[in-house]
Amino acid sequence: MKYSSVGTTGIEASRMILGCMRMAGLSTQEAAKVLSATREHGINFYDHADIYGGGQSEEVFAAAAKEIGLKRDDIFLQSKVGIRKGFFDFSKEHILTAVDGILERLETDYLDFLLLHRPDTLVEPEEVAAAFEQLQQSGKVRHFGVSNQNPMQIELLQKFVPMKLQANQLQFGPAHTPMIDAGFYVNTLSDAATSRDGSILDYSRLHDMTIQPWSPFLVDLDKGLFIKHPDYQKLTATLTRYATTYDVTLEAIVMAWILRHPAKMQPIAGSMNPERISGMVRGTEIELSREEWYDIYLSAGNSLP
Repeated sequence: MKYSSVGTTGIEASRMILGCMRMAGLSTQEAAKVLSATREHGINFYDHADIYGGGQSEEVFAAAAKEIGLKRDDIFLQSKVGIRKGFFDFSKEHILTAVDGILERLETDYLDFLLLHRPDTLVEPEEVAAAFEQLQQSGKVRHFGVSNQNPMQIELLQKFVPMKLQANQLQFGPAHTPMIDAGFYVNTLSDAATSRDGSILDYSRLHDMTIQPWSPFLVDLDKGLFIKHPDYQKLTATLTRYATTYDVTLEAIVMAWILRHPAKMQPIAGSMNPERISGMVRGTEIELSREEWYDIYLSAGNSLP
């Protein structure tokens, strides 16, 4: 496993994150096997959210970590708040209450990172700032970030929030590339030139903000996995070919493709299968050539001007 700094924190964390959304469906013993696999392969960063399994994912994680003796000082814990049933909520009261619940379920005194989960258009940045300052001063949260936000949403928060926002979770993978598509078609009349995120990739690199790609094997939330999607058979075939060349799994090539980008992203693997996790980790050891990277990009149905 390779390690890199998250934002400007100086924290050297694993290049790959384990996403714990599906952990709610596991027994303590099953989750323990997952965490044992991550420890064996050097993954030390774990992503949660208070809505995952209605909080049960965090509870199962805590029980499994205790089962295998996973030391708190050896790992980095991240969770997200702000999604409630039928609405988003970045109010000070909700952020503080939600964090207390997360800490209780994870059986820890602090989070290394707290992210705001999906933008709340009714956000009052002053309230977010007050909540973050209280959490930092109390020692409950050490660093902060966002999820699924564009540059202007981040700038609005950053005007009031005194601590630097260090990370942003965004969907990215070979079958979901709006972050990079428009950059190829600058100053053209092509539909591909449409910027859907305010140049968040360039913004993140300029501001040393770590992008944490989620669901790298997904087309989108409606279409599901590209491996099973009829429109992405060529992509699947190309990834399979490179997997054979490098003697790794298809999932490992996807991880290698994401990590090849110089933005130094930190992809989230959401698998609860120890063998698949082991396979994905091998992608951190592969450096695809520029030609290979573009071949995969084009095989997903994308084009270049």
